[in-house]
Amino acid sequence: MKIVIVGCGRVGASTAQLWDAAGHEVIVLDIATRAFERLPSTFGGSAIRGDGTDEDVLRRAGAEGADVLVALTEGDNRNVMSAQLAVEALAIPRVVAKINDPVRAAAYAELGIATVCRTGLMADAMNVHLGLPSSDLPGMLAATGHHPSGEHADHGDATQGTPDKNAAPRAAVEA
Repeated sequence: MKIVIVGCGRVGASTAQLWDAAGHEVIVLDIATRAFERLPSTFGGSAIRGDGTDEDVLRRAGAEGADVLVALTEGDNRNVMSAQLAVEALAIPRVVAKINDPVRAAAYAELGIATVCRTGLMADAMNVHLGLPSSDLPGMLAATGHHPSGEHADHGDATQGTPDKNAAPRAAVEA
C-alpha cells in the first residue's frame, strides 16, 4: 500500500515506522526538518519537508495515486485541510484525520473525512481501565459525507513489524 503521513510528531513517526516495517511504501511530510529525527535510520520510506495543506506540495511529494493519507499534525485545522485536499483534489480512497476536539468529529465526517479523536479514545480507555461505562465522546468516526471514490474501507492491519527505535534518522528532502 502507498501511504502518505502528514506530520512527523510522535504519532506520525511511530505510525511511519510500523507501516514501513510492514512493507508499505510510506511518504512522510512535515514542515519541520527536525521532526524527521524521530524516524530510525532503517526507515525505508521518504521523509519530505513540506506543508501537507498545500496541494502542490502533496502532489510533488507523490501523494497523487496514494491508497491512504493520514493527517497526524498537532492541529485539527491543519489535519482537516490536508485530509480535505486528499479527498477532493487527489481522490485518495482512504483518508483519516487525527483530531483533538470531539465536537468537530461529526462535521468532518460529513465532509467525507474519517477521524480518530484522541480525546474520545483516551476518555474511553480510562473508563475501561476503571470499569466504567464508555463515554459518549467519539473516538473513531467513519466518513459519512460524499467522497469522490465512494470508498471508506477499513485500513486493515498494516502495523506488523518492529522498527529499530535506536537507529539514526534519514535525511529529509524538500518538496
